[in-house]
Amino acid sequence: MKNFSMHDPSQYSLLQRARALFLIALLACLGACSTIRFSYNHGDTLLYWWLDAYVDFEGAQSDWVKRDIRELFQWHRKTQLDDYAQLLGTFQRQLGGNPTQADLLADYRIIRTHTETLAMKAVPHMVDLARSLTPDQIEQMEERFKKKNDEYRRKFVSGSVDKRQEARFDKSMEQFKLWFGSFSSEQEKALRRASDARPLDSNVWLEERILRQRKILALARKIQQEKPSKEQTSVMITALLHEFFTRMDSPERKGFYDAYINTTSNYILSAIRIATPAQKAHAQQRMQGWIDDFKVLAKEAK
Repeated sequence: MKNFSMHDPSQYSLLQRARALFLIALLACLGACSTIRFSYNHGDTLLYWWLDAYVDFEGAQSDWVKRDIRELFQWHRKTQLDDYAQLLGTFQRQLGGNPTQADLLADYRIIRTHTETLAMKAVPHMVDLARSLTPDQIEQMEERFKKKNDEYRRKFVSGSVDKRQEARFDKSMEQFKLWFGSFSSEQEKALRRASDARPLDSNVWLEERILRQRKILALARKIQQEKPSKEQTSVMITALLHEFFTRMDSPERKGFYDAYINTTSNYILSAIRIATPAQKAHAQQRMQGWIDDFKVLAKEAK
């Protein structure tokens, strides 16, 4: 129930899908920490370090990138965190009953809407960043993409079927344990069977990942070479983001994405259904802690 990214947690990033979506990935990682408040209050610094690893900011770039990140966090804190708290409250209520696949798909659509909202809010910042990139920085970004792809390939694409299934299962169990706590050996065996029943589609995710990266790099080079105005750059970046978000509905990939969402939601339901009352209570308690954190963070911004 966390975020439907039990396979490729960086499904959506202009610099790994865009600056806004670096933030999405960051927020997904925050859930792995014991307290969201502490992590969120340092999130602007973490996000800057992540971006810098891809671009290697130069001179004055560093100062205004940090400023833009702070502004994006301030907006996010003021306008989005109350909604996150409400969504977690929905998760709590669903766990208290018998959630259906339709419930999970509705949750997914809400999360996707928030992701798109954040991405579009960050477009002006992406414009400034894209127009400032040098050829060397774009080359570094390309090298970083290649390095991360090689890591993904080694972990999820190469090796035997059992090895790849195990890597995927281990990734999903990290998230399940975050919510529910520990599982018995029998529960883990049942979840492994449910996980292995899903299509082993790591190679398709890699293809999609590389396609996105190529489009990002092509646009970055086009902007660097042609030097369009801010308005023109905004149109170009918005169009690319729209293409990424509607990729799931494109004829060549709709069947794949629909199947992925269907099998993932069923897998999550498997975990919920085998969870004991104590494990569900653990998940609800953890959610309550995050709800409280989100509410405090939102209040501090007002």
